[in-house]
Amino acid sequence: MSGAVAAGHPLTAEAGARVLAAGGNAVDACVCAAFVSWVCESPLTGPGGGGFLLVHGAEEGRTRVFDCFVTVPRAAPAVEGALLRLEVDFDGDTRQVFHTGAAAVAVPGTALGLEEVHRRFGSMPWAELVAPAARLAREGVELTPAQGYLHRILDGLLRHSPEGDGMYGAGGRALAAAERFVSAEFAGTLDRIGVEGAGALYRGELAQRLVAHVRAGGGVLSAEDLAAYRVVEREPVVGEFRGHELRSNPSPSSGGTLIALGLEALGDADPSPEAIVRAMEAQEAARAAGPLPKPLAGTTHISVVDARGDVAAMSASLGSGSGVVVPGTGIHLNNMLGEADLAGDARPGERLTSMMAPSLVLREGRPRLVLGSAGSARLRGAILQVIVNVVAREMGVEEAVEAPRLHAENGVVYCEDAAVAAALEALGREVVGFKRRNLFFGGVGAVEALPDGRLAAAGDPRRGGAGVTVA
Repeated sequence: MSGAVAAGHPLTAEAGARVLAAGGNAVDACVCAAFVSWVCESPLTGPGGGGFLLVHGAEEGRTRVFDCFVTVPRAAPAVEGALLRLEVDFDGDTRQVFHTGAAAVAVPGTALGLEEVHRRFGSMPWAELVAPAARLAREGVELTPAQGYLHRILDGLLRHSPEGDGMYGAGGRALAAAERFVSAEFAGTLDRIGVEGAGALYRGELAQRLVAHVRAGGGVLSAEDLAAYRVVEREPVVGEFRGHELRSNPSPSSGGTLIALGLEALGDADPSPEAIVRAMEAQEAARAAGPLPKPLAGTTHISVVDARGDVAAMSASLGSGSGVVVPGTGIHLNNMLGEADLAGDARPGERLTSMMAPSLVLREGRPRLVLGSAGSARLRGAILQVIVNVVAREMGVEEAVEAPRLHAENGVVYCEDAAVAAALEALGREVVGFKRRNLFFGGVGAVEALPDGRLAAAGDPRRGGAGVTVA
């Protein structure tokens, strides 16, 4: 195999696979796939958000994490009264409240992160990697059933503003499955990024338009905030599990550390549902002891392994789909401050913390599993359970990703498997059962390196994901 890609949408994975087939490396494929995700997964990710990129070089054996997550504007953070409160209903099984509006917009970093890793490790021309996304934005993308569901449950967030309604509406309602999402304005913005680089978003006329729109809506983002933004390179957090090494997103974010803690709590014991719950309770206790990470719903993930065994993995997010769209650009901005401000942990000029955790599992120093997930606070458990399924239960990656999940938080266990729910209730646990697989439990994208040298890839069916291998 010359590579494999897993992502949150078939078109995202296919874009990365085409780059690998054309001789590009893992970073090239990840960058191209990320741009395409900005179009076909635009409620979740885009140039107005933030994220993390994990890059691993097989020859040197070194893993780096590039932090391109959002920062708090240097002016005083917005107050609660300036935010719009909206509730998302996950098919009647559970609800989650989000806050949005221009006052919730933090300084974005995703585009600069992609540019930095491409500059350091890419091999194909930047403009060639941007072009497929621009073409899709111009021609339009048909919404899959999973995307139609996402647009429906996030409709209140996506279309609360006139610009959001113009981008995501269809005659006064949400876009539905089989309808086309088209944005000629965003195609023009992508064309510009392809020619001028990511810096076009951070200085000059485009940056001025972005700042003016946010400030007109009551936000505090400034031109100085954009000009001062920097990508930060970090060493990964490291953990051990059954003879394997985990490398993941380090502090100041929490996800990688909590995944390592959960795997340590499991150890070599039978990974029963009750043991998984106890591991999650250990994660929750550690989370409660430190700064609370910002909950995210609108996250997506891309995992890539190339023919050389090099790895690139990216988790990126807009928050929960803010519906704040810069007029004339198609740029959908984040609403990260919507929760951080209310939690009281927003500090001007600093990075926000996050649960996102692009991760790598090595066996004898060689990649065994590359993965990450969407899913707010549930993503750490989704990643943990897929690692357990592959390493401890010896499932193939597709089975491991599709297997039913659970999530323990605040004394309640949320569960996709009815039999597991009944067993946990018999042990005295308070359980909320789900009728079917649900994106509440994350959206994992994972690539597995098999012992015979073959690669396998899986995208999460909960979010309409896909995996593609390249011969």
